[in-house]
Amino acid sequence: MKLQNSLNFSGGPGALPESVLLLAQQAMLEVPELGLSVLGISHRSDWFASVITETENNIRALLGLPRDYHVLLLQGGATQQFSMVPMLLMRAQAQAAQYLHTGYWSGKALPEARLQGPIDVVWSGASRDFKSLPTSADLNFAADAPYLHYVSNETVEGLQFHRVLGRDDVPRVCDMSSDFLSRPCEAERFSLIYAHAQKNLGPAGVTVVLLRDALLQDAPSNLPCFLDYRQQAQAHSNLNTPPVFSIYVTLLVTRWLLHEIGGLAKMAHINQAKADLLYQAIDSSAGFYQGRAAAQDRSLMNVVFNLATPELERAFLRQSLAAGFSGLAGHRAIGGIRASIYNALTLPAAQALAEFMDDFQRQNPA
Repeated sequence: MKLQNSLNFSGGPGALPESVLLLAQQAMLEVPELGLSVLGISHRSDWFASVITETENNIRALLGLPRDYHVLLLQGGATQQFSMVPMLLMRAQAQAAQYLHTGYWSGKALPEARLQGPIDVVWSGASRDFKSLPTSADLNFAADAPYLHYVSNETVEGLQFHRVLGRDDVPRVCDMSSDFLSRPCEAERFSLIYAHAQKNLGPAGVTVVLLRDALLQDAPSNLPCFLDYRQQAQAHSNLNTPPVFSIYVTLLVTRWLLHEIGGLAKMAHINQAKADLLYQAIDSSAGFYQGRAAAQDRSLMNVVFNLATPELERAFLRQSLAAGFSGLAGHRAIGGIRASIYNALTLPAAQALAEFMDDFQRQNPA
């Protein structure tokens, strides 16, 4: 058995581009312009300040982000944002913040928000086993809510919104951890976007937060400094020792998106082509592979499916591992198979998996 980086379908941390891995390998020994290992460079150095600035600027360029947004590079993952968002935006208001419960990760945000104040779960997919997303007719957004929170892509269930939700007069907050920078995004329609890096952006350890400046004007003054967006912004994402290596690799990924891929429209085209290959393999299998998500809500990042029996699924995973594929086991919450096709997972890799799926079906006729 020989696993290959190019066939890494892990749900996270996900694959990184080969060119980025090579540059990161070199930097671990010596950053060319400094002659020092990236693992031993001070976070207070001019070099690292330039890394933060370029990373911010590259993200702005990729999204066409207006200048009235802060770009923060924080720690704590999306889980910390589950708390930081309501700490900033609830402000002891009587009105309930509105949340959508569309799967495993959006469900994780609910109890953290309730610690800070009242929430209204506008819609939950629990009764349908999180196999589809709400239609516009299912949703009723309040004009007086302090904010609306939802997850754009549910990695566990393989569901993705393909439209912007909510009202323009209520702050939108979106957890884009698993599809951020995978396609163009109307970032200016959101007041706050957060995304941990270990899907499309880089290794674990850094979380990107895009925050409209107006949100900070009435920010509470009694927050711990580490949990205060205003203090993090004033410190230019360097309030305490940040994950220098993770941020540097994130910079390399943004350069790759800009200069090798050519921007988010081209990235989205590649991601659509990868998803089409795998969903076609599912849809043409006459039920041998059973897609989990409703067709209209299918994720372009996480293709989730089942086979007829747990025994057949175990055989699929065992044989795919022997063939060099990794990361195909479904999330522990639901099992099954999950192929995560984040940005760095190449089109030939998706083609190879689609061919393996066809071969496996032929070898295991119903």
